[in-house]
Amino acid sequence: MSAPTVEQRVLHGVGVGRRGIVGPVAQVQPAPHVPADAPLLVDGVPADAETTREVVDRAFTEVADGLRDQSTRAAGTVRDVLAATAQMADDKALRSQVLAKVAAGEPVVGAVDGVVEMFATMFEQAGGYLAERVTDLRSVRDRVVAKALGLPAPGVPELHRPSVVVAKDLAPADTAALDLTNVLAIVTELGGPTGHTAIIAGQLGLPCVVRVGGATALVDGTEVAVDAAAGTVTTDPDEAQRAELDRRAGVEQALTADTAPGGTADGRPVQLLANIGTAEDAERVAAGAVEGVGLFRTEVLFLERATAPGEEDQAAVYARALQALGGRKVVVRTLDAGADKPLAFATQPDEENPALGVRGYRLVRSHPELLETQLAALGRAQSHAEVAPWVMAPMIATAAEARDFAARARAHGIAKVGVMIEVPAAALRAGEILAEVDFVSLGTNDLAQYAMATDRLRGELADLLDPWQPAVLDLVDATARAGVQAHKPVGVCGESASDPVLALVLVGLGVTSLSMSAGAVPAVRFALRHHTAAQCHTMAAAALAAESAVAARAAVVGLLVPEVRDTLGL
Repeated sequence: MSAPTVEQRVLHGVGVGRRGIVGPVAQVQPAPHVPADAPLLVDGVPADAETTREVVDRAFTEVADGLRDQSTRAAGTVRDVLAATAQMADDKALRSQVLAKVAAGEPVVGAVDGVVEMFATMFEQAGGYLAERVTDLRSVRDRVVAKALGLPAPGVPELHRPSVVVAKDLAPADTAALDLTNVLAIVTELGGPTGHTAIIAGQLGLPCVVRVGGATALVDGTEVAVDAAAGTVTTDPDEAQRAELDRRAGVEQALTADTAPGGTADGRPVQLLANIGTAEDAERVAAGAVEGVGLFRTEVLFLERATAPGEEDQAAVYARALQALGGRKVVVRTLDAGADKPLAFATQPDEENPALGVRGYRLVRSHPELLETQLAALGRAQSHAEVAPWVMAPMIATAAEARDFAARARAHGIAKVGVMIEVPAAALRAGEILAEVDFVSLGTNDLAQYAMATDRLRGELADLLDPWQPAVLDLVDATARAGVQAHKPVGVCGESASDPVLALVLVGLGVTSLSMSAGAVPAVRFALRHHTAAQCHTMAAAALAAESAVAARAAVVGLLVPEVRDTLGL
């Protein structure tokens, strides 16, 4: 690739996946942070109460009209979210109480905040549908304040053309609700390569680069080349860069021609599965050459809600996903809330270290009804779709926990029961855990976090979170060997499965299935197709013998057959 020109700037970060794209920047605006007593200024002078009232009234109207207009041009989840928020901005009781306060001389921010929080409390106490609208209510607050004070509207802007979405950071729910028809890539200043924004971006097939210093200073509309493989964002890319990204896209497209089941060159089968978060994701990946779903992250159903979805609502979503896959394998992970995925109705308010606290399966200690409702919904979905899901629990640490979860799941008619191996204690005792369940699945993102004592949200420690770390590979090896001895499946559903080089090592260790973002499947299938099981074993041994993550990957790359190394640009 040619050296940067004078006009170019190359911003460096941590890439997620291998894809690259060129497109214009669309900056995501944060919610305005304005003091509650900040006055409304007109020509630099604080406005009187009547003028302030007129400005705020107009702000409500313009916010509602703008959201309504956007919703008519959107589709699916985005349309529904925008329509619900527009309806809230039109609420007469909400608007009249705010206007009464500003007419009485109260500052804009204080008036809007006070009324919104009063309504939010009422909605949360009422529960049900009203409780679920608290998020819409607070979104209206942010938009009205921004409009009244002449600040940029918060959130992802309406995209009128395919764009690169750039943000300080994005919540998983924000990422999941993006209008995919116009999103080319995601770039953030914060986050880490195994954080959930990066994971969902990969799941949606979007190039993503996180930890990009200076990203939010990029001017809207600036053309940038986002290269996830290199972990770079380059402004005003030249023709050589564009041609290289086009070449790689062509190689990726060519690899999709192979739609056969996954397996090594000598015929050892390896299931290649997709990670999803919604029923829409299931319908999208079902059209591709995947053998099913290895991870259905059900917490997407719960995010940004004030109350948990009921059994009927959940069952409808699960049944839709099962039916979309047409009888192919679907592994559903029960609610993995807590830590970086807080829920208003379940998160412990006083946890000093949520990543080590009540999250995942451990919610059964304080909110057993969440798990029981979800298992009942899965049992109902199984009957309706006439497809039996594989169901697994996250954050299992002991064989006793695995036994308890298996009993609960089987009581609801679920036949294939498994657990996640993402706690080192579970990996070290994988044999005992496998005696209680039908399968296990390695979540290498959290396994690396806990093995290396490194918060997965701390992007500056990404080197310690590298799944090639020898200590992490030792834990994967211990789990895979236990699976071989028990004659039970061991999958990997962490993002390490999407690395075509590391995938060879995982198979060499004894892993039987790999689940990843659907877009990563062709390259992994290609790498497996060109290596025998014996070669994978040799690569696994080389990785385990290395003294560092860098040395482990280098050793394995050196063992790749030339065709794979050249085709994938390794």
